[in-house]
Amino acid sequence: MDPKSLKTSILSGGIDTGLLDCGRKSGLPDARTRCAGAIEAFATLFGSGRAVSLYSVGGRTEIGGNHTDHNHGQVIAASVDLDILAVAAPRSDGRITIHSEGFAPDTAEPSMLEEADPAAYFTSRAMIAGVARGFLDRGYAVGGLDAYTTSAIPKGAGLSSSAAFGVMVGNMLNHLYNGGRIDSTELARIAQFAENTFFGKPCGLMDQLACATGGIVHMDFADPACPKIKGLSGGLTAGYTMCIVNTGASHADLGEEYAAIPREMGQVAALFGQPVLRGLSLQALLARAGEIRRTCGDRALLRAIHFIEENRRVDAQARALAAGETEQFLRLVLESGRSSLCYLQNGYAAKNPAEQGVPLALCLTEAFFAGEQAAWRLHGGGFGGTIQVFAPAARTEDYKRYIETFFGAGACHVVSIRRAGAVCLWKGEDLHA
Repeated sequence: MDPKSLKTSILSGGIDTGLLDCGRKSGLPDARTRCAGAIEAFATLFGSGRAVSLYSVGGRTEIGGNHTDHNHGQVIAASVDLDILAVAAPRSDGRITIHSEGFAPDTAEPSMLEEADPAAYFTSRAMIAGVARGFLDRGYAVGGLDAYTTSAIPKGAGLSSSAAFGVMVGNMLNHLYNGGRIDSTELARIAQFAENTFFGKPCGLMDQLACATGGIVHMDFADPACPKIKGLSGGLTAGYTMCIVNTGASHADLGEEYAAIPREMGQVAALFGQPVLRGLSLQALLARAGEIRRTCGDRALLRAIHFIEENRRVDAQARALAAGETEQFLRLVLESGRSSLCYLQNGYAAKNPAEQGVPLALCLTEAFFAGEQAAWRLHGGGFGGTIQVFAPAARTEDYKRYIETFFGAGACHVVSIRRAGAVCLWKGEDLHA
């Protein structure tokens, strides 16, 4: 369908079912207008009269399992309604050009797919090339395309905008050139490969899986080559909303802070003859606590304790969500947050102890909800960034106004879970059906 006809169809409700699956129940008119605007922008940039398709990939939020995946642990994560929206059309010369709203266009030429270029690390064109390379390595078809994207995922808000972008590139190639046959796990693996190898970021698979799969997902990385993925039916705790509060703390030059966590956990595991901590018990750690302190240091022991207890908590959280046990779930969220601050120690960067936005946000949130049934925790990688809050629905707007007096307008994002993962909302031309 050409852009003009598709725009007319969308504004009259033609893709409402898909938009609802993307979590747009309360704002369908705005969602239609946004889609129509993206189509108009595509036509302006790349020309009208082309067979366009419309795609959406949501950001992700980690609900349980802070820094557990890299030691083969468990995680609960979910896809959220804040998404990347893309309009795309195929082209015949193999060139992939993506023009993201507010940025210059990024182009990956066919020659860029041969090998990673360190000079292009942390650029969008490197991510595009990496995803295309991942497709080719797995025997999937790759072709050229033009795309316009607009993102509702706030950068720096811990909702994994880079993972969502990588999954989006794969989502478009999947539907344009592979008949949509590639499943969400494979798309996530390809996006992770791109992020690790071409983009230059040594991330795990959690972010990409959550973005690609949709809903609330319980992931078990006991075998990282074949993670167990289980959707948790239903939604989050009834009567509560999820807020992500961006403290604005800088993430600059934190590579060593992040790298130290898996490194120190690995040092403890090595004392037990293991590459990772998965499989060790708290009793086993404490029995050799003196040796661990002398060999690896106190922080390494505390981080190992965090992993073992946090990994156990994920199972309990999954059961509480499945059973609708609100009080138990919220209690476990609070436990997770305390463990991250006290044992994992990723609340702030040791190199910059004066900047403690995350602990401050947690302290202020605790003061606001004193005596009420609510929960809050550090969210994501830590050392800056965001916290996650489960607020009673009736108190959400009050909390948002309150916390933004400290961290600025727009710092608090009220998000909801979307059912859809990486999805094609409207299909234009499929070159390899």
